[in-house]
Amino acid sequence: MNLEFNKLNAECIEELAKYYGKRHDQTCDSVILDNFLWRIYYDVRYCVRDQKAVLWTMNIMGKQYAALPVCAMEDMPHYFSELEQYFNKELGIPLEIYLADEPAMEYLNLPADRYSVIELPDSRDYLYSAEALKVLPGKKLAKKKNHMNFFKREYEGRYEYRTLCCSDNTDIWKFLDKWREQKGQEVEGHLDYEVEGIHEILKNCCFLNVRMGGIYIDGQLEAFSIGSYNAREKMAIIHVEKANPEIRGLYQMINQQFLIHEFEEAEIVNREDDMGLPGLRHAKMSYAPMGFAKKYRIRQLWPEGSQRG
Repeated sequence: MNLEFNKLNAECIEELAKYYGKRHDQTCDSVILDNFLWRIYYDVRYCVRDQKAVLWTMNIMGKQYAALPVCAMEDMPHYFSELEQYFNKELGIPLEIYLADEPAMEYLNLPADRYSVIELPDSRDYLYSAEALKVLPGKKLAKKKNHMNFFKREYEGRYEYRTLCCSDNTDIWKFLDKWREQKGQEVEGHLDYEVEGIHEILKNCCFLNVRMGGIYIDGQLEAFSIGSYNAREKMAIIHVEKANPEIRGLYQMINQQFLIHEFEEAEIVNREDDMGLPGLRHAKMSYAPMGFAKKYRIRQLWPEGSQRG
């Protein structure tokens, strides 16, 4: 068995997307856009198998990982085994799966004497009621509603929400340049790669099944969001949300309006993980999540004396 992994590009997204949605999965990895967004940062590569599955590999801080195969649940053990053979025989290293979701973990039921399975709390995705984020009911979300109402009063007659499309990429690029400049040099190391990934989405959005929206104030874009939809789970996935931090209530406004206008059919909202950052964790918890999509790291345990490459 000789598996050939190819670099991910926009032209193959439509074909690869057909393999998604074949099983229960409420993580942000249940759609393909996250792989495209971070394809350069993680050197994301794919391999299509038997017209049934897509296998993924990535490089994280110089170390080779795989994602769980994208396929129907009943096919998962077979393609998991193919990945294992590829890592062992072709790469000469133990298989490591990065960010495996809980339903697949339970289905695979990996033996403890052959695999180490560790939950990664910093990587769990935050799940919310779509209705709650659209309406902001009750005491838990009262501060969010107050901030949003302040924005509506302060900028009455000066703002509008717009559904964005490929032709709006110049507005988003201008906003990103300004937003990135405000962040300065003391930022997380991934930030420039995220901006680069957003640029790639905008340049190739005609190939991508993305939904985009923004808020303009006095004719200038001041907030935007990019998302995907998982029809099987009736779940909106918010991959990117940026806003001018100096404008009170703007983040709350884009959060709500994006869901109202672009994800009317959604029942669940996945706002991805907090990366272990305290500020981001506080912000995500403040929206009162209904639950989490847990993720795990799987590491194959090699017998003593095995070839490690």
